[in-house]
Amino acid sequence: MGITSALYSGVSGLNSDSQAMSVIGNNLANTGTTGFKGASTVFSDLLSSTIYGSGGLSQVGRGVNVSKVKNDFSQGTFQSTNSGTDVAIEGSGFFILKKVGDLTNYYSRAGSFNFDADGYLVNPEGLRVQGQQYDTSGNLIPGDPSDIKVNTQNLQAANTTTTLTLNTNLDASSTEIPAATAFDYTDPTTFNYSSSAEVFDSLGNSHLMTIYFRKEVSPPTNTWDWYWSAEDATGTVLGNGGDPNSSAGTITFNNDGSLASGGTATISSGDLAWANGSDSSDIATTFNTTQYNSDSVIISKAQDGYGAGNLTDISIDSQGIVTASYSNGVQNKIANISLAKFANPQGLEQEGNNLYLATTDSGSPRAGLPGTELGKIFTNSLEQSNVDMGAEFVTMITIQRAFQASSKIITTVDQLLNDVINLKQ
Repeated sequence: MGITSALYSGVSGLNSDSQAMSVIGNNLANTGTTGFKGASTVFSDLLSSTIYGSGGLSQVGRGVNVSKVKNDFSQGTFQSTNSGTDVAIEGSGFFILKKVGDLTNYYSRAGSFNFDADGYLVNPEGLRVQGQQYDTSGNLIPGDPSDIKVNTQNLQAANTTTTLTLNTNLDASSTEIPAATAFDYTDPTTFNYSSSAEVFDSLGNSHLMTIYFRKEVSPPTNTWDWYWSAEDATGTVLGNGGDPNSSAGTITFNNDGSLASGGTATISSGDLAWANGSDSSDIATTFNTTQYNSDSVIISKAQDGYGAGNLTDISIDSQGIVTASYSNGVQNKIANISLAKFANPQGLEQEGNNLYLATTDSGSPRAGLPGTELGKIFTNSLEQSNVDMGAEFVTMITIQRAFQASSKIITTVDQLLNDVINLKQ
């Protein structure tokens, strides 16, 4: 083994330190990159020469080599943003993304998302975020994650009113109205109390329906009849007329003011001809009512219809649920962002643009919804780079000194070789 072997040891040091400096430079260059994970260089020695001395067999190293560039997947700090589609992961999970027309799954920690012109949730490079879809009833659909898309081009369809619920109290001290007095919706003296509710037809047209309550003379039972009226598109009155025997239903109360019977009834779709080309359906009415000695009042009312609506907002909550809100008050769950977790994230292959690919070393991912295992979602937040600039500069100084030492080995060996050449002079 000649002295020239030391030259190659010095060269190996220069090469290894140069690669380590490249890793440091890449870390520092990405201190502002969302979701970036820093890396460190792992060195190993080269042992390839055996020498025989008076003391026996010995081994001599031949320099240094870069064993591995190891990624640091530790948690980065969060930065608050004003965008409702910016999300960050607390934990070890990754977002799942796909390129258009490519079935390959890509993985990323960067959650800077937005909705493109076609309504897809995408990252800045246009990759589509994957999630578990919801059906129209708000239930998760089983199956693999798929593209998250919100219909941004069309109106939210209208919904016909099929239920009407009134929570009310009817005044026990109200004056009883004799049966001989015909009900007339235009004459307040023929009923005791009324309240109006908005209902909708199949086209999303709004109609005002009024419910009338009338206390009947029927001792000893506390009995009320109820009526309804509305107008079709031509102004024709629908509902109950002047015949006192044509009430829509009867409500009776116990002596303690609680409801005894008549709390439910149905307004037939045949009586709801709106004369505007729309369809109607039966309206199931529910009266959660009491009869106490207190003013008649509607405490609350609710119905399940609504008109067509424009998309007004898309939000992502702390569970990763994407919700579309419309001008008609409807909120639809669209999808739930999926996360993936790897047994060995060190084995992931970097693809650039904050993307990773699964490999045999990383193992197959376990995909699912955000939670304790896969990671929690934070909205209006972005995960920052986990690079520690101070630590990187310290490592840079160490690598710089190592590079200088390797350079000194080469210059020193060169001087020694020069001395050997000068021996013949």
